[in-house]
Amino acid sequence: MRTRSFLFILMSSLIIAGVFVDRNLHQQRKASEIVQVNNETSKKVILLVIDSLMDEPLKKAIKENKAPALAFFMKHGNYSNTLVSSYPTMSVTIDSTIITGTYPDQHKIPALIWFDTDKQRIISYGNGLFEILKLGPAQIAENSLYHYNNSDLSPDVTTIHEELDRAGKQSASINTLIYRGNYEHTLKIPKAVAKLTELPVIYQTKGPTYLSMGRLLQQDPKNKHIVNRLGLNDAYSAQELIFLLKENILPAFTILYFPENDHPVHKKGPGTLKGIKELDQQLQKVLNVFPTWEDALENMVWVIIGDSNQSSVNEEKKEALIDLREALQSYKVLELGEEISPKDELVITANERMAYIYYLREKSATREIASTLKLDSRIAWIAWEEGGSIHVISPDHKGMLTIASKGPFKDEYHQAWSLKGNISILDLKLKDTLIEYGDYPDALARLYGAMHKVDSVTPILVTGTDKSIEQLRMVDLKEWILEVLK
Repeated sequence: MRTRSFLFILMSSLIIAGVFVDRNLHQQRKASEIVQVNNETSKKVILLVIDSLMDEPLKKAIKENKAPALAFFMKHGNYSNTLVSSYPTMSVTIDSTIITGTYPDQHKIPALIWFDTDKQRIISYGNGLFEILKLGPAQIAENSLYHYNNSDLSPDVTTIHEELDRAGKQSASINTLIYRGNYEHTLKIPKAVAKLTELPVIYQTKGPTYLSMGRLLQQDPKNKHIVNRLGLNDAYSAQELIFLLKENILPAFTILYFPENDHPVHKKGPGTLKGIKELDQQLQKVLNVFPTWEDALENMVWVIIGDSNQSSVNEEKKEALIDLREALQSYKVLELGEEISPKDELVITANERMAYIYYLREKSATREIASTLKLDSRIAWIAWEEGGSIHVISPDHKGMLTIASKGPFKDEYHQAWSLKGNISILDLKLKDTLIEYGDYPDALARLYGAMHKVDSVTPILVTGTDKSIEQLRMVDLKEWILEVLK
């Protein structure tokens, strides 16, 4: 099957059966190393986000007894492999959706790299060495360390940390990229990094009650896992959580990011179990601070999710790589690292299997650009906004689909839409006025981006509560967590 690429045009104006857990894995520990379980009556929620966690390798790792901690959570919880991610599936966008309960049209973090039409410059949080060198390490570091939490994340949305604080509840964020809250924190940049990039030695940022960001800011002063990737690693994340538990300061809500599974997945492919096995070892360390693993479930809701799935990419680079500059060579495209000039017509910001294209001139050429891109059969579909509606075309389909909100059709998420044209472009089906999604889950609400089902859905495992999540989407997690914590 041909691997597809996806493109978005943006105008600039289940249960799995219980698995046996070997009790010998519960190591003998000193009493001082064990979290004493108290009689708290209020629930606490711990949300673990595992980069590139996928259904098939997860179930395989459990079946082969390579993930006893995850097997334990699975045995005591409910599982589904159909949690709909946000789009595009970049960490900053996903994190923003999780903690704000909104999609990028509201939280305003559209991708890892995008074009700010107000400031007339490309915004990047780091998307490959070539791009970093072109745009400048200092600029990207400044965006990542300060701007996307304190400037870029829309002030018109509230984060779960902000809402819990207003309700008198504390929260924590460990190694997540988006963490905005109501408390001032100081990020300390390693002197060697600051000197190399000409960055300030310290940054003031706003986050939740407890904030951990690798070597830049840690809660556990004895956390030694700060060398590997400046602390942005699984061992560091687990140790920070263990510290909160042992110190009896675990807040009402904690979100923790485990980044390392993503590395072997990209290197060895989606089927590798290496990252899951190593991650599980860290989860075992967390569970081992309780008298028994079962005690970890007392008054605690554990939510374990992947951030997104992964697609296989054609090994033939010439076939897999779509050079949009070549396809749009009749237009003057802004070069990375260059300032906008009057002669520039297009800005292209590529985010792996999708890209945003911004047309800079007043007279619209969107349809012409879309028609040009439609000639490449490797592109799944092209979408653009015009006249308040979204228009979608595809090399594989005739005609066009036009979408607008607040119409007579409703989808499974109780959202109302107007549809006109060829609905098969987005693999939609209509039963009277009910919209059914196929390969593009929640596509109509995410049409500023384009996404195939293999990337769109990811696992979710919940223990400690019978409260169901009405809509299995990341955008709905915030409200569900707030309800659990009431």
